[in-house]
Amino acid sequence: MEEENKVEFPLNIWYIAALGKELTDKPLARTLLNNPIVLYRTKDGKVNALEDRCCHRHLPLSMGLIEDKGLRCGYHGLLFDEEGKVIDVPGQDHLPPNACVKKYHVVEQDAIVWIWFGTKDNETPTVEPPKYKFHTDPNYVFDGDVYQYQAPYQLIHDNLLDLSHLGYVHVHTIGGDAHTHMNAKLVSETRGESVFIKRYLPNSTPPPTYIAAYPFEGKVDRWQELEFYPSHIRIWTGAVDVNTDSLDDPNRKGFHMRGLHGLTPETTETAHYFWTIATNPENNVEEVKKKVVEQTRFTFDEDKVVVEEQFRNMKKFGEQPTVDIHVDVGPNRARRLLKKLVRASNK
Repeated sequence: MEEENKVEFPLNIWYIAALGKELTDKPLARTLLNNPIVLYRTKDGKVNALEDRCCHRHLPLSMGLIEDKGLRCGYHGLLFDEEGKVIDVPGQDHLPPNACVKKYHVVEQDAIVWIWFGTKDNETPTVEPPKYKFHTDPNYVFDGDVYQYQAPYQLIHDNLLDLSHLGYVHVHTIGGDAHTHMNAKLVSETRGESVFIKRYLPNSTPPPTYIAAYPFEGKVDRWQELEFYPSHIRIWTGAVDVNTDSLDDPNRKGFHMRGLHGLTPETTETAHYFWTIATNPENNVEEVKKKVVEQTRFTFDEDKVVVEEQFRNMKKFGEQPTVDIHVDVGPNRARRLLKKLVRASNK
């Protein structure tokens, strides 16, 4: 394949384009996989996505206005319908037949806006977008946010799939004893287009976030279970009072944090990080939710500093060899899987 046409990201995949709460009464400009896109909510509440460019004089459509019949350009007033076709040119009855822009397939589901990026043979979605039940489960409450990273999305994958760093980067929130984290038993396996990782920290001291959110009696048995998919990662962490419940029981009690992490490339060197955190308070629901979300935000702020500084340093030193250690098993599996999917997208 010619270099200029080479695909740099896995295709035939649903990526996260936005959190549902981001789309209000104004268009939202967002570059996804090198594609400038305008996302907006129609007057009847549906989400829509078009190429962020007026076909007349190329002003971003995200600078326009949402109207009853579509999105109106803010330069000369051309009105685009949901399919990207011009349906009104002020002062002109004739509509140029080629007056249109590209439409993207988007679906809002479980408070997440998913966008389909397919190969030329699969421009129409071939599968349904992923479901995420913890945004609608009555036992959980959640909130989240969006970060723009000055770093490639693979570096964020590496960070999220290697939770041994918690004891060093997140001492004041979800971390805990660094020695315990570095020596936690780790199981990792690849299943199809997914990577699964499990880490258990029995008889450990609960970190500050856990203590603030749940009435633990002392030591706890902690778990960290991760599911990697090409466009997002699901991380289930939590703890029970030591020796009170089996960590193999999918319905175990205790304190739960279920994180959804959408990693959508903006360019080859920048990324959008969509995150939500769902938790299961027993009492003081809104107060606990607020604590957990605040602590999570602080945690991810710490990660952002580390990952962006890591990438800045990588660019300073250029191509340099790296050394793998035992905690890199999961991230390396994910990288191999992504390379495989990119190769398939270029066939």
